[in-house]
Amino acid sequence: MTQTTADEALPPRSPDESALTMTMFMQPEHSNSLGNVHGGVILKLCDECGGIIAARHARRPCVTVTVDRVTFLQPVLLGRLVLVHGRITYVGRTSIEVELRVEAEHLLTGERTHTNSAYFVYVALDANRRPTQVPKLLLDTDDDRRRFAQGEERHRQRLAEAGRR
Repeated sequence: MTQTTADEALPPRSPDESALTMTMFMQPEHSNSLGNVHGGVILKLCDECGGIIAARHARRPCVTVTVDRVTFLQPVLLGRLVLVHGRITYVGRTSIEVELRVEAEHLLTGERTHTNSAYFVYVALDANRRPTQVPKLLLDTDDDRRRFAQGEERHRQRLAEAGRR
């Protein structure tokens, strides 16, 4: 009987394998009295998209650990189609960083507006709900390597900030 190492059991995966775009049409129950969609609705969609991406990569349940600075650049208006694009940018030993970009599409004109972006970080869990190792990220393109290096720097900053508390 041969024994497998952790790296063999978790073959690396590319960011393309787990990338996802989720869409949702914004209805009256999603908006305030001004016709702007609640920020919490947008954040929930981002978290759902990011969580699916992380679980696809890890092939395990994943939970949200942190959300980096979400700035709403433009309001999302009632009656718009919201598109949440997500892609893994960095993985650590147990953590997965997902970049999320939100756009609002006016269905009658096709115009799309970038409304916000954020990085959500997830941790994969084992059967005992403890953090567990995730597959490495295949970095086949210069863009993937650049995003990974930037994600690694954000990871270092998060650890430094956590140490200052």
